[in-house]
Amino acid sequence: MAVMMLASCTGGGTKDEEPPNTGGGIKDEEPPNKTTLSKEVTIGKQVWMTQNLDVDKFRNGEVIPEAKTDGEWKAYADAGEAAWCYYENDPANGEIYGKLYNWYAVSDSRGLAPVGYHIPSDAEWTLLTDYSGGAEKAGAKMKSKQGWAEDGNGTNSSGFSGLPGGYRDTIGTFYTIGKYGYWWSCTEFNSSNAWSCNLDYGNGFVVRLNGIKVQGFSVRCLRD
Repeated sequence: MAVMMLASCTGGGTKDEEPPNTGGGIKDEEPPNKTTLSKEVTIGKQVWMTQNLDVDKFRNGEVIPEAKTDGEWKAYADAGEAAWCYYENDPANGEIYGKLYNWYAVSDSRGLAPVGYHIPSDAEWTLLTDYSGGAEKAGAKMKSKQGWAEDGNGTNSSGFSGLPGGYRDTIGTFYTIGKYGYWWSCTEFNSSNAWSCNLDYGNGFVVRLNGIKVQGFSVRCLRD
């Protein structure tokens, strides 16, 4: 097992960095990728968003490309560039599960997380898991009370409200909505993979996975 450093990934600067366009603009101007999600939960010493990320702009205001077709998804992957999609390209799924992002969006220096938040590191996911009872028990506490296939719902006693948003594979095919939830960490494993967190309808475990960077997973943000 790899040795983990307890660190966060802010992306796009330090946590004390001001939002873009604060000078010479309207005083109350909002950050370009301000999230519409305001719900949070405190779990141990961490403050998590209780919904998946659903932004289409980086913190600096630049647009994150949407990849609808399989060809577009693969093209962004081959180029090592950021992209997002809705599951099955259906905005109705986005209203429930948020967007799916490749890891290049997660690691982009322009900053995927809104101001005040960051993408959790592998070590920060492990802190959440440990506080929630360990890998063999935490999944039941992190899964939502409804929405999981075959009565695989959790208790959501942690308040994390994890939903099974599925994923998009390397060539653009969608899988496992209703059964599995995958969330990126900002921690790279190697040149092709990065660490992620997985919840499963069939058990109460939390599984630490090496996701392929060009796959599309959900993203959950952690307050700085």
